[in-house]
Amino acid sequence: MFWRFFSFIACQILGGLAGWYAASFTQAPTSGLVGILAGVVLAGVGWFLLDTSRGAHLLRWLRVGDASEAAMRTGLWGELSDRVRRLIRSREQMTIESQNRLHDFLLALQASPNGVMLLDARGQIEWLNQTAASHFGLDVQRDLRQHLGNLVRDPGFASYFASHDYRGELTMPGRDNTPERPVRLSVHLHPYGAGRLLLLSSDITAVEQAEAMRRDFVANVSHEIRTPLTVLAGFVETLQTLALNDQERARYLDLMAQQAGRMQTLVNDLLTLSRLEGSPPPGASEGISMPTLMRQLEQDARALSAVLNPAADHLHNLVFDSSLTGDIVGAPNELISAMSNLISNAIRYTPSGGEITVRTRLLPDDRAEFSVQDSGPGIAPEHLPRLTERFYRVDRSRSRDTGGTGLGLAIVKHVAQRHGAELKIESTLGKGSVFRIIFPASRVRPFGVGHDPIAGPVGPTH
Repeated sequence: MFWRFFSFIACQILGGLAGWYAASFTQAPTSGLVGILAGVVLAGVGWFLLDTSRGAHLLRWLRVGDASEAAMRTGLWGELSDRVRRLIRSREQMTIESQNRLHDFLLALQASPNGVMLLDARGQIEWLNQTAASHFGLDVQRDLRQHLGNLVRDPGFASYFASHDYRGELTMPGRDNTPERPVRLSVHLHPYGAGRLLLLSSDITAVEQAEAMRRDFVANVSHEIRTPLTVLAGFVETLQTLALNDQERARYLDLMAQQAGRMQTLVNDLLTLSRLEGSPPPGASEGISMPTLMRQLEQDARALSAVLNPAADHLHNLVFDSSLTGDIVGAPNELISAMSNLISNAIRYTPSGGEITVRTRLLPDDRAEFSVQDSGPGIAPEHLPRLTERFYRVDRSRSRDTGGTGLGLAIVKHVAQRHGAELKIESTLGKGSVFRIIFPASRVRPFGVGHDPIAGPVGPTH
């Protein structure tokens, strides 16, 4: 303000001096005074016009000018323009920072494993992430500003969307849902702002499958235990209420022992699975010699075949062939359990007199293969993908007759996975099956093909 007042006074003085100087060229006695007054008036008008022009220039700059350029640099209008320019730059910086924060926030929502969608008060899509687009089969760009009700035609969702009661969530089929591969979505709408809606969606297929598996597991365990318990209860009641001779009592006790053994086997298998799932993978500090393991497996297999086939002329034709003489690095008990399960399954399901070949060999890429091949009835292709599921049986009645719990192949699969190995199953109806466990090279510690450092050469045995 001081500079503005000073410039006005200076302009008046200069105008008065200029008027007096101009009047000095005339001879009129009052010309000096008139000249001074005229100069002051003209100087004031000129200063006013110039000041008004500077103000108009500033106003024009505020309307359409570039904030990076100052409208002027001196005087009141200069200071005002400088302060306005600083304010504009501060607001621009705040706007840029807000846009960056919004961009980061949208990137975070884009990276969310859940679907996120923003709807305006009319139900039109304002923004959605790629996950939500995948859940509902939408296009992130094309479907913006489209009404969600016109894009998602599921009757359950349409009813939920139109009810305006969003206190609970909706479970609906996903875009790629098929009977063979079900896809289930959890959808929840949350009102916010002036009538807007936030839609959150998540794929709960795995959760529902896990819950279904849990229910099936509990039902299967209950059923498997209930059956022998019912038999045991019946035998106990018989022993308590009927007068039996020694031979009858011994027969009933033998049957009770069989049912108790069946429950014990089931419990042991369940504990084995629980231990495999809850413990860390085996390290490289221990292992088992394959020739030694093969001799133990052969001894157990011949004993089991003799128990299942009391007649000597109906024993299975067992062939054990090992060309791998090194160690398999891992947990010995787990390896024995997995390989014994495969051999016992082959013996139980192969008719008397059938042939079973157990073989170990070193593959060209230094991996090791353990295989069990039988001449049994084979397995239909539709059953193969589910064989390693708990309690899954191709023939339930036959499995119970042979004493199986339905957990053997599940144990084999877990042992293979814990050792980084791969379980392969090949089968043809009427021609038998082949089960292979292929161990990675990191789990093989060979001493030389064809030689056991403990017992010498190893070859086929019959």
